[in-house]
Amino acid sequence: MQTGKSLLLAAVVCAAAMLVIAGCEVAGSSSAGNSPAQIETPKAETAPAGDSTMSATPINLETLVAANNEFGFDLFNQLRTQDKDKNVFVSPLSVATALAMTYNGAAGETHLAMKRALKYGTMNHADINQSSQALMAKLKSADPKVELLIANSLWARQGVAFNPAFLDRNRQFFGAEVAALDFASPQAVKTINDWVNQNTKGKIPVILEQIGGDQVMFLINAVYFKGQWQKKFDAAKTQPQPFHLADGKTKPTPMMAQSGNYPYFKGDNFQAVSLPYGQGGASLYLFLPAEGVSLNNFLGGVTFQNWQQWMGSFRNAPGDVKLPRFKMEYSRDLNNPLKTLGMEVAFAQGKADFSGMREQNDLFISQVKHKAILEVNEEGSEAAAATSVGMSTTSMRREPERFNFVADRPFLLAIRDQQTGAILFLGAVFEPM
Repeated sequence: MQTGKSLLLAAVVCAAAMLVIAGCEVAGSSSAGNSPAQIETPKAETAPAGDSTMSATPINLETLVAANNEFGFDLFNQLRTQDKDKNVFVSPLSVATALAMTYNGAAGETHLAMKRALKYGTMNHADINQSSQALMAKLKSADPKVELLIANSLWARQGVAFNPAFLDRNRQFFGAEVAALDFASPQAVKTINDWVNQNTKGKIPVILEQIGGDQVMFLINAVYFKGQWQKKFDAAKTQPQPFHLADGKTKPTPMMAQSGNYPYFKGDNFQAVSLPYGQGGASLYLFLPAEGVSLNNFLGGVTFQNWQQWMGSFRNAPGDVKLPRFKMEYSRDLNNPLKTLGMEVAFAQGKADFSGMREQNDLFISQVKHKAILEVNEEGSEAAAATSVGMSTTSMRREPERFNFVADRPFLLAIRDQQTGAILFLGAVFEPM
């Protein structure tokens, strides 16, 4: 659940996929304690039916970024309609990466359903895996004032066999650490949480509360972002100002202020500004509905197609910017939103097909959870997010005028990698904290 009064400025994304086998006995766990061990694997087998990871295909990075972004908007719109008038903050990159690793084990109708929901189009496993590998490499910023870390891992129950081809794909293309733990020991939860905590720089200290007796694997993705503004806000200019909430009330909020030239775009019922970090490798995009237009009404028109058009409409213009200094936390179960987006079969016991993970084909997704935090201040932004996938068994431009951008009412924000166009984080701020 979202802590209703959370603020956004830290972005770390963790994605954990939990695989549970229902009604079947797990092979005897090793007595090697809680230290990571090798996962027991059966004979090698080919990639899931319909795709081949073995064939060499050209990397289509642009297509994968578009797919991840489109899926991200679909997921965001599902969440904001369910959490009306509440802060929403997610990492499309994190959720998409966690599900991409899970997708490596999908077959049959489950594979097709996930492919449609994730917007993969004509891309096969080789395209997706190779493009994911290229994307993670490109996202490693050379900008000394922007830090972006991405890490993946697979944790399996000792003694349970998994297909080596599935494990190898995630090792090779996602750089995933693969290890086995004694899930019966309380230390196993600590080991996994310590990994998440380390790879999110302490922003997500806990992703697992416990491990169920029928759970056999966790696939985890962690993303951490920290960027210093290209032009920092002067803390001396930060002053309290009323923030107008959706219900008509106001809330005193510290508002940061600065003036200069910024990438700016004025739409029919909104205005938008881009604030770059560091040397410009990443930027924070802010979308402010016009007075009299609610954020919910504006969000009804926020689609991937519109986003693509808007990104080409920004141009430098002089202006004044005021932005709340705030923090936000968000936590949500993603099962129902993902089912609505077309992945229902992947959650259906007895119907889901993850035979690419295990020959026994006894797995289904039982739970997908997402956690994210964001903090914005005069120095820059820091963000963190965590996604847990639990698997159980069975047009024309006009010369811009000077603008005045005062985000003193609910607004949309996004942190975007400028080199690839990948949306790292996406959020709606109804109440800054």
